[in-house]
Amino acid sequence: MNVPATHSDLPADDSLPRLERLSAVAERLLDRARAAGADQCEVTCNEDAGLSVNVRMGEVETVEATRDRGVAITVYFGKRKGSASTADLRDESLAATIEQACAIARHTEEDPASGLADADLMASALREFDSWHPAPFDADRAVDIALACEAAGRGVDARIGNSDGASMNANASLSVYANSHGFLGAERATSYSTGCALIAGEGDAMQRDGWFSVALAQSDLEAPDAIGRKAARRTLDRLDPRQLPTGEVPVLFCAEMARSLIGSFIGAVSGGALYRRASFLLDSQGTRVFPEWFAIEENPFLPRGFRSAAFDAEGVATRRSMLVDGGIVQRYVLGSYSARKLGLATTANAGGVHNLQVKANAGDLAAMLRGMGRGLLVTELMGQGVNAITGDYSRGAAGFWVENGELAYPVDGITIAGNLKTMFAGIEAVGDDVDPRSHVRTGSILVGRMTVAGGG
Repeated sequence: MNVPATHSDLPADDSLPRLERLSAVAERLLDRARAAGADQCEVTCNEDAGLSVNVRMGEVETVEATRDRGVAITVYFGKRKGSASTADLRDESLAATIEQACAIARHTEEDPASGLADADLMASALREFDSWHPAPFDADRAVDIALACEAAGRGVDARIGNSDGASMNANASLSVYANSHGFLGAERATSYSTGCALIAGEGDAMQRDGWFSVALAQSDLEAPDAIGRKAARRTLDRLDPRQLPTGEVPVLFCAEMARSLIGSFIGAVSGGALYRRASFLLDSQGTRVFPEWFAIEENPFLPRGFRSAAFDAEGVATRRSMLVDGGIVQRYVLGSYSARKLGLATTANAGGVHNLQVKANAGDLAAMLRGMGRGLLVTELMGQGVNAITGDYSRGAAGFWVENGELAYPVDGITIAGNLKTMFAGIEAVGDDVDPRSHVRTGSILVGRMTVAGGG
């Protein structure tokens, strides 16, 4: 196992001995699976510990502490695959889990695409990316943070008469992946979040909004009172909304909502959708889907990145590369199974993409609004109206009408519609106002024209 020693400025913790124990369990399971006749095998071991606190209207609603662990083993008999899992690490339970996985494999049809990723693709340079930041934490302190967040928001304006509550969460996870190629990799990560949702107005005029902060290190979180005040301002800004007449207008997705557009693209170029022929971007590799200036880079090695990793879920070495460059799709998002189904090579994306950075060609949100001049700023999306096969897009939305480059009034009860192929090609600008709370790092995205349907 290759995990660097705990930094001296962090409180003492037992994560390294626990990772060693999980690694020993994984290696023991591999030995037993091979002894049972498996040609190939892989094991994942996880431990998670967390604390979650929710408060509402100044009162504690829930306090939940969790501690979970699990072991999953997959065996291959030729091209036949079997998987089983357990949360019990006693020898008899582990032996029964292996027996179950082997029994499933022996009675499963052969699949030519099954099997481990190729041995020569396994990661050899294993390292961490500053993702482990344990901090002393207890329920009382978490409650105090959540209460302070909500109180700060409720105190901003008398029109905020209700709350959907505030929360504080802390989590620490350890994981080990090992396979019969001789690969073993260990990872550990912490995460913290604080959030608040408030309600302003009365009766049918009530509006709800909120804000949250999430980080791998508690010190990187926004201050609780700042989160509460921002939730309040966002809620108040939504009061007295109007509807819009149906028409075609420019639509600016704020950075939070712009992530969903990138997510739709990632889903369309992911192996599962492609080999099932269930994507509107079939055969898109090497073709221009976005404007010529548009680019998306994947960087698995970003310090404190939410999805930084030296290896993917199959042990394949990750690499920094372009997903889109010059508007052209450079590659798909593949693990070894989907790659074999497509006759291609894995892109080290078993388990999903790592950190994505969308290239900006414009300034902050204020500059984006000025550049748009007149149109719709979308700050909330509702529903799941995206057809992955055709690319047809239709979702409920709320936000602000923009006139002369400035916010004119809030709007809700509207639907925005288009086709993702047309929308991607029609992107006019990406802002540098990156929302850092996700592994998909993008600023606001301006789509030149979409249909907006409202009751006005």
